[in-house]
Amino acid sequence: MMLVVTGVGSLIHIYAASYMHDDVRFNGDTGRYTRFFVFFNLFIASMLILVMGDSYLTLFVGWEGVGLCSYLLIGFWYEKGRDGIGNAWAGKKAFVTNRIGDAGFLIGLFLIFWTFGTLNFHEVFHQAEEAGPQLAAIATAITICLLIGATGKSAQIPLYVWLPDAMAGPTPVSALIHAATMVTAGIYMIVRSNALFSLAPLTSDVVTWVGAGTALFAATIAVAQFDIKKVLAYSTISQLGFMVTAAGLGAYGAAIFHLVTHAFFKALLFLGAGSVILGIEHAHHHASDHGHEKAFDPQDMRNMGGLSRRMPITHLVFVIGALGLAGVPPLAGFVSKDEILADAARISPAIEVVLLMAAVLTAFYTGRQLIMVFYGKARSEAAAHAPENRIGITGPLLVLAGLTLTGGLLNLPGGLPFEQRLTEWLTHSIEHLHAAEAEWVVALLATTLTLISLGAAWLLYGRRPLAEGAEDPLKRLLGPVFRLLENKWWIDELYDRLFLQPYIHFSRFLAQRVDWDWWHDWFHDRLLAGSYNRFSDWLAVSFDLPVIDGAANGLGRATQAWAVGLRRLQSGYVRTYALAVLLGAVLMLTYILLR
Repeated sequence: MMLVVTGVGSLIHIYAASYMHDDVRFNGDTGRYTRFFVFFNLFIASMLILVMGDSYLTLFVGWEGVGLCSYLLIGFWYEKGRDGIGNAWAGKKAFVTNRIGDAGFLIGLFLIFWTFGTLNFHEVFHQAEEAGPQLAAIATAITICLLIGATGKSAQIPLYVWLPDAMAGPTPVSALIHAATMVTAGIYMIVRSNALFSLAPLTSDVVTWVGAGTALFAATIAVAQFDIKKVLAYSTISQLGFMVTAAGLGAYGAAIFHLVTHAFFKALLFLGAGSVILGIEHAHHHASDHGHEKAFDPQDMRNMGGLSRRMPITHLVFVIGALGLAGVPPLAGFVSKDEILADAARISPAIEVVLLMAAVLTAFYTGRQLIMVFYGKARSEAAAHAPENRIGITGPLLVLAGLTLTGGLLNLPGGLPFEQRLTEWLTHSIEHLHAAEAEWVVALLATTLTLISLGAAWLLYGRRPLAEGAEDPLKRLLGPVFRLLENKWWIDELYDRLFLQPYIHFSRFLAQRVDWDWWHDWFHDRLLAGSYNRFSDWLAVSFDLPVIDGAANGLGRATQAWAVGLRRLQSGYVRTYALAVLLGAVLMLTYILLR
């Protein structure tokens, strides 16, 4: 997990340095460049705390940290979006939705401490193993609460609604937080807690069906989206469903393997989408400067087309990422997804059918996106003149493309070289782990269905390329069903009616009908008769300013003084550093000899 966070995170950082330079220039606020990377690195630190912690308490600190950074980065351009507050609203939606899941997670932590007297992983799992089936009831309650937390953080039904709106953030945010790391926190937590989930078969069944249902449900929505990042957002939800399903089936090795490969190809796709958007924006700004083109949405795939000739490197890497997502052999996505399907075939054929249906839809919307973005004729002036991006953008894409091509070698199925290397390595930290056997019939069936689905996408979108302003052929084919999928099954509207609007009406009732001023005057004038004001004045002068403010200001001054002292050590002269290394070696040798 540390390698995924820091490895993929480093590539995204390199990409973001170039991407955000142009992004802040287009948006006219260069001062936000520094603030973006402050939030970005705070997120990396929080994610590392999450995966490095040796207890549920430390994990929860990182868990909340990545939730905070998600809010800050999704709403980074807070003044943009619908009605000038759309991005800020998206950030708040993500924050509140995650708080719902976190409430369940906290209750689970309270139950763990009440049952085991500790939150340390080793001690909790050791006691759980010793107690065995007699803890089944409380283990079920604990794991259900943990599952609620995972549905929020890893965007599963019913708390998945925040992730598509999170695409309001800059593209590097989408790649890092919502593809490679943060959304995998729930899967990491479930796999880390495998000793508890093994005692709760009922919860494992619930986890399995929640994951499978999410995988299929999100895939149905992705086939009808036109925003290049929204397609990938619902794809992320679907792929997270695959991982959760694997964890529910007890295929923990397959879940982590798909988590790693998904980080490769989904980060590649998001960054590739950002490269496309950046090229479109470059061309659009150039056209606008010459008065050739009006404002339009640079993320709408209906405004693209023909980019394979204009952006050859982005086209190449995007094709590799898309085929990895679709599960075309021998790419990494095929190997990891096939391992999940093989486990499902052995344990639950019904789950296998659901996952195969999701895989078919995945291949279809992947082919649809590829054709609409890169092939056919350009459907806008910006697409016709979009330039390829510089090496700061395309370099990380090439590295991620290489990882997508070779990542399957991490855990090849039995009977092949490098077989089950990752699973074998994970046995040291995951007790309830089994190696997956190759199911060649399942692999052949999945590959056949994938190729058929890609062919169907070509028949609909490639044989007669979409013209500018033309109706989507799938919309003509499905009619009202397409409108249902395009509007995301109206789940957001349902939540708005059931929860959001009643809450707003109740808040307005309290604000308008309750005379808070009367209660305020009664409390201050009649009950306290001014004594509270005198006490608060005394407290401010005698305690708040000298103690609280003094401590905070003193801490700041101490930090500055410490930094000034440390700065002198960094002289920039190699001879000084060599002398420091020599003195350190002498001191260490002296200590060893004298001891």
